[in-house]
Amino acid sequence: MPRPTHTLTALLTLALTAACASSSPTAEEASVVKPPKAAERTSPFWVDPDSNAARQTQLWRREGRNSDAELLRRIAEQPVALWPAGEIDPGPTVSAATASASRDGRTALFVAYDIPHRDCGQHSAGGAADGDAYLAWIGKFAAAIGDAKALVVLEPDAVAHIVDGCTPGEYHGEREQLLSGAIARLKQQPHTKVYLDAGNPSWIREPWKLVEPLKRSGVDAADGFALNVSNFQPDDAVKRYGLDLSGQLGGKHFVVDTSRNGNGPLPGVWCNPPGRALGTRPTTETGEPALDAYLWIKRPGESDGTCEGGPNAGQWWPAYALELARNSR
Repeated sequence: MPRPTHTLTALLTLALTAACASSSPTAEEASVVKPPKAAERTSPFWVDPDSNAARQTQLWRREGRNSDAELLRRIAEQPVALWPAGEIDPGPTVSAATASASRDGRTALFVAYDIPHRDCGQHSAGGAADGDAYLAWIGKFAAAIGDAKALVVLEPDAVAHIVDGCTPGEYHGEREQLLSGAIARLKQQPHTKVYLDAGNPSWIREPWKLVEPLKRSGVDAADGFALNVSNFQPDDAVKRYGLDLSGQLGGKHFVVDTSRNGNGPLPGVWCNPPGRALGTRPTTETGEPALDAYLWIKRPGESDGTCEGGPNAGQWWPAYALELARNSR
């Protein structure tokens, strides 16, 4: 699982600069990306004004690449999850985002991604040094959310890697306990929803195999589970899979990552596959009671890893972002 970066440079100073805003905006201020009216009607989620896509859009406008900048607005103007992964203290990133989201009356989206032995040593290897370090990290994450509205997707791949055997067996029990502890801690925040990741339909093809590991990992105390994170499976296939798994979990709700699934998967290529497209825009209007939201959890335009000419996992890749935008409908 690629580890996305986050871009919140402007957020820590947003409160200071807001008070000094001119009644007549400058050209630079006028170029700041704002959420589109359509997104405001269908999505309650916060849009990061300083995302890589927003800054790239502004750069291309200054360079005269107006058509490319216009295409990239398809990413920059949508709410995308923040991944404060790899930070010893996620608090500053989380608190800055929730403060900005609260001022906008919106819900901040996050991914908590720091489980020990993360990603089986693959593209996004790393994570907390041990269980105690992980619980301390989650504690800082949760405390920084405070009373704000937040939705947290918890530990992409962590349960699926238990099921497929990629994570060694001696770590399974501890991982399930850590995930349960993380859910319990995050749910102490009064307006935080938590969705435990459950892979995607092309990975663990039989949903029943996930049921007991998810239960041992505390899904009953969560708001639900998440599917298709950083993957490309089409909406209909993921929804069917989610409803099957939901039924086996007593009707548990779920969310789906649609950030890059507009053209579905490319057979045999999961890492930076060419020809992909943005999928369903983030919304809570899903037409299915058990499906709480379509979300952009993976940050479109951030690399899956050093494959297909891409940079390291989580690094911004403007050419790939532009291709996703150009191919989208």
